[in-house]
Amino acid sequence: MTQKTDQGDELLDQLTSDSRQTRQVARRRMIAEAVMSEGSMRIEDLTDRFGISLMTAHRDVDELVSRGLFRKTRGIVTAAATNLIESSDVYRSSRQSAEKKIIAEAAMQFVEPGQAIFFDDSTTVLQMVPHLSSKVPITAITNSLTLMNALTGLHDVTLIGLGGQYYNWCNAFMGRMTISEIKALRADVAFISMSAINDGIVLHQSPETVDAKRAMFDCSVKRILLADHTKFERRALHSFAALEEFDVVIVDDKTLPVHIDRMRSRNINVVVAKAGGGR
Repeated sequence: MTQKTDQGDELLDQLTSDSRQTRQVARRRMIAEAVMSEGSMRIEDLTDRFGISLMTAHRDVDELVSRGLFRKTRGIVTAAATNLIESSDVYRSSRQSAEKKIIAEAAMQFVEPGQAIFFDDSTTVLQMVPHLSSKVPITAITNSLTLMNALTGLHDVTLIGLGGQYYNWCNAFMGRMTISEIKALRADVAFISMSAINDGIVLHQSPETVDAKRAMFDCSVKRILLADHTKFERRALHSFAALEEFDVVIVDDKTLPVHIDRMRSRNINVVVAKAGGGR
């Protein structure tokens, strides 16, 4: 009886810890969104807005500062105006969320039971998670710690977590070890999203991100790009691939017709995702 009680206490402690961590992640995202919206805020104001202690506010802000999102001086936190902010998962998760959801839903037509699938660290691909239970069993391969955590509760999903050097700003593993692990695998399909599309080229701000995603791309039979309308005509430093190299490009219905027509004129398979599942 004592052993069962101890096991029950351990399970309760784990559930409590998981719940606390979930609240902490959600709160930090809300703090990030608030500061990015305002430009700068007093840390004392964060305590009032989010109902937390000054110590907790400083701890949350320090974590976001360590990820390169903010600067903190004399009790004031300021959004850092760098490309790293736009690359961060905290920033990306708050942008075009509705469009990402409909694109992710449209992407599910390319998932079949029994497949091995690369999922990159993008917040658009992350939106596929709620739909995956309808296509199990599958093998999910990812370098995203956020996606790993989201997949752990799904039945009949074999999760392969790619290790390597951890990058705090995107909550993912990248680098030589990650690429080595990717190259040892062969997947049926890779779902990839990037930060910019310009002159028919897909681009990203981070060379490490480009290298990791390119390895997934090269080790997959089918390559699918997920891109909302804001990605077009944007610029980033590092080239990833030409649009023609993808088997499918999925966009949302706010994408300008000129972009869609241009891709189709180059024989690119374009899927336009619409709210309600229409295409």
